[in-house]
Amino acid sequence: MGAPSWRESSKVQPGGPGIRALGVSENEWRTIARDLAAGGGRLLGLWGDRDASGTSQIRAVLLSEHEALLLTLRLRDVDERYPGLEDLFPCASRLQRAVADLSGLHSTDPDLRPWLRHGAWPQLYRPLVDGAIAAPLDSQVDDYQFIRVEGDGVHEIPVGPVHAGIIEPGHFRISTVGEKVLKLEERLGYVHKGIEQRFTQLPIGEGHRLAARISGDSSVSYCWAYCQALEGISDVQITPRAAALRALCLEIERIANHLGDLGALGNDAGFAFGLAQFSRLKESLLRVTHDALGERYLMNAIAPGGTRVDLGAAGRVQLEACLREIAREALSLQRIYDEHAGLRDRFKGAGAVDAPLAARLGMIGLAGRASGQALDLRVDLPCEPYAKLAPVKCGRSEGDVAARVAVRFDELQESSRLIGRILAELPPGAHHVPVPLPPAEALGIGLIEGWRGPVLVALQAGEQGTIRRCHPHDPSWQNWPVIEHAIIGNIVPDFPLINKSFNLSYSGHDL
Repeated sequence: MGAPSWRESSKVQPGGPGIRALGVSENEWRTIARDLAAGGGRLLGLWGDRDASGTSQIRAVLLSEHEALLLTLRLRDVDERYPGLEDLFPCASRLQRAVADLSGLHSTDPDLRPWLRHGAWPQLYRPLVDGAIAAPLDSQVDDYQFIRVEGDGVHEIPVGPVHAGIIEPGHFRISTVGEKVLKLEERLGYVHKGIEQRFTQLPIGEGHRLAARISGDSSVSYCWAYCQALEGISDVQITPRAAALRALCLEIERIANHLGDLGALGNDAGFAFGLAQFSRLKESLLRVTHDALGERYLMNAIAPGGTRVDLGAAGRVQLEACLREIAREALSLQRIYDEHAGLRDRFKGAGAVDAPLAARLGMIGLAGRASGQALDLRVDLPCEPYAKLAPVKCGRSEGDVAARVAVRFDELQESSRLIGRILAELPPGAHHVPVPLPPAEALGIGLIEGWRGPVLVALQAGEQGTIRRCHPHDPSWQNWPVIEHAIIGNIVPDFPLINKSFNLSYSGHDL
């Protein structure tokens, strides 16, 4: 890399470590993306916005080895099509379709189907560009063109969008012969909450509260990423104690989700004992978290400049004892899972995504690490205190349900170890510093390795402490399309198990 025409963007002050901002031309946009893709780089996010003059632009964050690049391509007019990236990064297709729905900016790639609109607003209305809708909403439901499989004996099974139980909506169109799955096509985005527009109505110092509520099981990840971006453009360095407390909250969030998933995966395979035991362990962690940090789920723990809460001596002792017990019992339960013939039969080989396919599709996060994709921002692009904590990457290469279960068990133990070290070495001092208003138009990027994978927040300041633009990105955008490949050749009853082994976010997708 390093073509002479690449130029550093002086108006961008990335908030996270190891992030470089580049303004690019159309040719450079494709050239850089192609070079990074050829070298194993990843597309972490893509979105549209406008600069202070009203000029539309497309932005993308790509990861190359131990550096992230923020690319900005300015468009001459709103009708100009920007070069699509789907052939280089397959996950770009849905991201580009979402940009078209929200900002009216279209790529040159062929799939022009709406992704988020669902007939919820007029076809030519652009929620992130236009004002309030003057005309009544178009209530006609879109005739979405699913890709159908033809042939003798082929049946379609529609699942959702409304599901049994308390989960958010998503539609799955399964084409089968008998019980063997030939194709799965997803359609998501049914709960468009208007989060990106809502950010622009909040003071920049309050946006972290909304960020923490984008996807409830990843509150710490999103809130930290938002605060990281804000602190970067405000030129604020948080204290060592604040950084340690943030890492503590993040690892608690990771363990709580892994405990819940391990129980649910056991239950989906007919092993209710696993659900009971892991539910018990998760409840004990949530209760101790409440006693030590004031909340069961840490939606309000992190704030710009550090943390809202501190950890006292009693809470420290409680957390140490609780995590030691959870780690010990999880080892025993792992042996039971490994030795249980019924679980082995359901987990082994189900929903397999081998390493070459995972690399081609751009899998990231926990699911990616189970398919030989060893990306973990805590190691590869660490913020404090992770450089000092030196986390160990957990991974497998088989890429099936069994591998995704094994990675959860391993990460549970590693996070318990990290928490033990954080508690033993918790620095003294303040846990919060004031954050001044950032300069108008400054753009910061926050990148945090949440429990699912990299969480990205792009935050651009407006005038006098307002938010011009805030774009949050969930790693589920990269991994939802992978499930369509993982299910092929499996049987229909294994779909819930395979889907749960990924456990991707609907809410983080339905912004």
